[in-house]
Amino acid sequence: MSSFIRLKSLDGCRLTIGSFPPFLYDSRGGGGIARITFLGDKRLVSLKFDPYEFSIPSLNWRTSKFLGLPIPPGLEINMVLDKLEGTIDRDSGEVLLDFEARFILKIFNFWEFPKLIVSTSLSTGHVVSNLHDIKGQPLNNEEISRLVGVAVIPPTGNMFLDRFLGLPNEAMASLECEIKEGEVL
Repeated sequence: MSSFIRLKSLDGCRLTIGSFPPFLYDSRGGGGIARITFLGDKRLVSLKFDPYEFSIPSLNWRTSKFLGLPIPPGLEINMVLDKLEGTIDRDSGEVLLDFEARFILKIFNFWEFPKLIVSTSLSTGHVVSNLHDIKGQPLNNEEISRLVGVAVIPPTGNMFLDRFLGLPNEAMASLECEIKEGEVL
């Protein structure tokens, strides 16, 4: 018998870059399964998700709002996971995950901009940066958590995109998710 952790993303997420207002993001349908290793007294769990088996819904007019309105049809941001791994403290509900991904902006599947590279730690703690101050939420009795993180997005080399987003610039994520432990035979 082996153990696993299932992370399922939920509605109520927020993504922000720089001082722009946040995107409200319904990420339901995303997530994946991680194999786990118990560390020490089994209170601390190490987990690693397979990036090829992990799903992140695109930001588009169906899933995202900006300033209270759906983002325009034809505008889409796809996210490709490169790394998601870390630890969960089973006693306190604290979660810490290293996250690396590429965000790809497309307009009408015709124009594709250079990828935004995002590398950060997502945690259930309190994150303070130059532009953002946000609190996570440890796993509760319903196995719900809020993971938060701030990353500095490097320039892409595309003069228009870099100038528009003010790159390099900070990006903030607040992700609502369900994290459940289970076993398979």
